[in-house]
Amino acid sequence: MSRIGKNPVELPSGVTASMTGQQVEIKGPKGSLTFTSSHDVTIKVEGQSVTFKPRGHSKQSRQSWGLSRAMVANCVEGVTQGFRKELQITGVGYRAQLNGKTLTLSLGLSHEVKFDERDGLTMTVPSPTRIVIEGADKQKVGQLAADIRASRPPEPYKGKGICYVGEDISRKVGKKK
Repeated sequence: MSRIGKNPVELPSGVTASMTGQQVEIKGPKGSLTFTSSHDVTIKVEGQSVTFKPRGHSKQSRQSWGLSRAMVANCVEGVTQGFRKELQITGVGYRAQLNGKTLTLSLGLSHEVKFDERDGLTMTVPSPTRIVIEGADKQKVGQLAADIRASRPPEPYKGKGICYVGEDISRKVGKKK
């Protein structure tokens, strides 16, 4: 029995949920998100809560049960509070700047790396070495942060590159004389 799946998702005030087949649409102050569940899970919207039940005893239905509950909970959190990822740039001469809706990164390469703002997401640069990505969809926020980080991941000797704030970079010992 799924410990996650058996708990209902409570909808805070100002958030509504509606069902269309296997698709759940969550509307709130920060927008609306949809999640389409597999046919192995029965989803019911009852008042201010959403409940989940597996349709069988197969391994697939038990896995989809907890997954569906977690995805709907993420949608509810996204339309109420939103999600946020912070990136930190380390290295001499490495910097970020926001020109309109385009993020321009100077990372010691022969060219500047540019990222356009994606729909539903906002990027801010509070300082030249810090990037903040915010949005309602957890997957989109994480994907954009991962794409930016992949342009110059932190290297293990000096730690130069782009990393998440609070990320622990395992450092290697350099050459010794």
